[in-house]
Formats: sequence, C-alpha cells, structure tokens
Amino acid sequence: MNRVPDEALILVPGGTLITATPEEGRALAIAMARNTVHTIQPDLDVLKAGRPGYAGGPDGLIAATQVVALEFATIAAANDYWR
Repeated sequence: MNRVPDEALILVPGGTLITATPEEGRALAIAMARNTVHTIQPDLDVLKAGRPGYAGGPDGLIAATQVVALEFATIAAANDYWR
C-alpha cells in the first residue's frame, strides 16, 4: 500500500487548537480537515483514484469547505475568538 506519511495522520497538528492569529487558525483548520481524510483513507492510491470524482464538482468542493468551516469554528472558540 502507498501509505500517507505518519505526520499527515496527526489529527491535531502541534497538539493544540491555540493559535496566535485567525490566519494561523484557518491554516490549522485546513490541516485538520486534510489529516482527517488521510486518517480515514491512508492509501494514497485510493485517494488519488477517487479525486477526479469529487475535486472538480461543486458539491464536493462545498462539502470540503463546510468541513473546514466547522474545524475553524472550533478553533476560533478555543481561542476565545482572538479577543
């Protein structure tokens, strides 16, 4: 199996939701969403084979942004909305 590297399987990169800025929080949200997908499907060949079916369609892209938005909302709350 062509496996995702172990560093991409860490569900909370850095081990904390605390970030210095909203920009860092957004980057963490994207990393967490990607790592979740990699944890669910660690076989890179399977991931790449399925990508054409969801990467270009509006439904798949909207679903991906919703996941990132949920992750970001959690991170923002953990950071007291950077106040």
